[in-house]
Amino acid sequence: MAPAATPTQRKDVDPVEDPAGRARFDELITADQRVEPTDWMPDAYRKTLVRQVSQHAHSEIIGMQPEGNWITRAPSLKRKAILMAKVQDEAGHGLYLYSAAQTLGVTRDRMTEDLISGKAKYSSIFNYPTPTWADMGSIGWLVDGAAICNQVPLCRASYGPYARAMVRICKEESFHQRQGFEILLHLSRGTKEQHEMAQESVNRWYAPALMMFGPPDADSPNSAQSMAWNIKRFSNDDLRQRFVDMIVPQAEVLGLTLPDPDLKWNEERGHYDYGELDWNEFSEVLKGRGPANAIRLERRRQAHEGGAWVREAAAAYAERRRAMAEKASAEKVQAA
Repeated sequence: MAPAATPTQRKDVDPVEDPAGRARFDELITADQRVEPTDWMPDAYRKTLVRQVSQHAHSEIIGMQPEGNWITRAPSLKRKAILMAKVQDEAGHGLYLYSAAQTLGVTRDRMTEDLISGKAKYSSIFNYPTPTWADMGSIGWLVDGAAICNQVPLCRASYGPYARAMVRICKEESFHQRQGFEILLHLSRGTKEQHEMAQESVNRWYAPALMMFGPPDADSPNSAQSMAWNIKRFSNDDLRQRFVDMIVPQAEVLGLTLPDPDLKWNEERGHYDYGELDWNEFSEVLKGRGPANAIRLERRRQAHEGGAWVREAAAAYAERRRAMAEKASAEKVQAA
């Protein structure tokens, strides 16, 4: 991987260059401090954040669907309550992140339009189906576990609103990961059929979870610049390695096998070696040709259109309250 550019090496060109603002921005990045919405920032930095934060928000919202599908079919009232709470958490994560993105000048309407039109991306992992209850465990253990590896460093991202949103999100994702682990542990120690269900689910979710970190560093065009700006702290491959090292001993506790014949401990590296991933599959899913891409976007589109009356009513109510406040203020001035 090419070395990350330093602030003075960057070649981005801004519509309105502010030498003093540029100097202050470079100073903040070099000192590993926070950039706030009122600070001057390069246009390329802003665009990178809009892309990353909005895609992160879209992923949380779309990610509600695979699990929401199982709320009415959870095997017990306890499981139903836990799953409902988790899906609600994900809705909240999306709202935190949309709010953070809005501080960069992009509107919520624009982000939503980009999502339902297919222009904006979201995490490829949510385009896989969830045919069994064990998938709720695999999503929690593998998908949310990968999210934690990726997102904890974002708590130190250089953009303040994004970093602060990630603090609460990561706390809740930790709960989600433990909940998924507990589901798989219960199934693995259950009947033969339950153990087989858990293993089959892990077999399907293992590789897509590893691909959540993005393509290999050599094929990731945005990674080096994001690291130079302190948005990202670790490369895709570094995060993927951390994740593999974390889940191998956890799989042993679960009594489940990770579906990778090349997975083995490398004493010299001090890490686990793992097999090649199918990056053609990753590319196809990103291009909208995954197992559930069309279903996910269509359901999001239907939900957005079905909720139009709520947004209109809320806007009308807000406008009425504003008008009443202005009238009361005017009457108070006249009385004085």
